[in-house]
Amino acid sequence: MITFIVLGFIVGFLIGLTGVGGGSLMTPALIFLGVQPLTAVGTDLLYATVTRVFGVFFHGKRGHVRRDIAFRLLAGSVPAVLIGGYAMRHIPKEILNHYLTLVLGLILIITATLGILKGEIRVPVKPRWAYVYLLGFIVGLTVQFTSVGAGVIVSFTLMNIARINPREVVGTTILYGLVLSAMSFLSYASMGSVDYPLAGSLIIGTVPGVYLGTHVNAKVDKEKLKKAINLIILLIGLAIVLKRLT
Repeated sequence: MITFIVLGFIVGFLIGLTGVGGGSLMTPALIFLGVQPLTAVGTDLLYATVTRVFGVFFHGKRGHVRRDIAFRLLAGSVPAVLIGGYAMRHIPKEILNHYLTLVLGLILIITATLGILKGEIRVPVKPRWAYVYLLGFIVGLTVQFTSVGAGVIVSFTLMNIARINPREVVGTTILYGLVLSAMSFLSYASMGSVDYPLAGSLIIGTVPGVYLGTHVNAKVDKEKLKKAINLIILLIGLAIVLKRLT
């Protein structure tokens, strides 16, 4: 139990600090600790929902939440979550379990690599609200099947294409992720793929973690920290894929 409380604290701290960490770190960590992939995703979604409630509250007090962007992302994500939930009920669990870990690893590798290189990438795309809706749809599908995307993909896109202030990106990503993870959690809960005692242990650690992360957010050099986190995510993704293919 202590292991999961500490894990909840660490990931909660990273979410409060950077907006990244819900699915990108927690889900693979749970899988490595022996939790079944589907249960790991469902449990992480419950943990992420509670963590982001506190994250939105703390960042909102500092004025770091762009609700206009978050709500447009959600508008694009709602149909994606509904489509994903329908598909999950018509695909055997054995197939999902077989491919879920590999898909998760590949997503981590791609998004982490983009995050590490983002300082050198210049995307020649003029920001439009239509792209925000499209981004929400893509991330909605990604989160529904792997719980990865709300932090990593959205943060990368908003900073490099929309050129949003990094501090606002963190708060906006947490608000968007809150609603999306809550909706996705309901699908997993209906299938019985949530370990509630495990989620409770994780949540005990996340409350002080997300508070401390939000407090440090205003002082730390986030760019260096984000690259370090992306490197960790990349290594986790590589480990998962290699383990699955061997």
